[in-house]
Amino acid sequence: MEARRLDSNAATGKGSGDGWDWEEVRRTCVRFAYRYAKNSIEAEDIAQDAVLRAWRKRSTLRDRASLKPWLAAIVRNEAYREYGRNKPALSDTLDAYQGAEDERVLATAERADLRAALDRLDERERQLVRLRYDEDLTQEGIARRLGIPDGTVKVRLHRLRAKLRRELEPA
Repeated sequence: MEARRLDSNAATGKGSGDGWDWEEVRRTCVRFAYRYAKNSIEAEDIAQDAVLRAWRKRSTLRDRASLKPWLAAIVRNEAYREYGRNKPALSDTLDAYQGAEDERVLATAERADLRAALDRLDERERQLVRLRYDEDLTQEGIARRLGIPDGTVKVRLHRLRAKLRRELEPA
């Protein structure tokens, strides 16, 4: 938002046309903000907040001759407010991003290990895995499809899961 747009009534000559040169106020605030900012983006943010506060509090300025010290105080206070706000540290953001990348790599490696372990199963075990996890059949459904007792399916699935766990455990 441009500083000149702050007072639309002043621009049209109506109402509170206080005669302030808001562009000059903005430039002054930016110059002061560089004293407190680490970079130009922070300086612009501080200056923008300071200009807005100056606009809102313009009626509190007693003497126009003390405009610059008044603006300097506003900029200083806005800089303190800026640094008082809780901002996520860049390193936290990078850690989260890199952590997500690490998790994707780990998940891919785990899927590859699981695929290799499944390839080492015999045909009867692979058929049980397909029926249970690919087709999402219950133990009773698998028993009906294969024509074997429920208890047999339950025991075979239990042994199959234990076998896969042993193969996938870190050495």
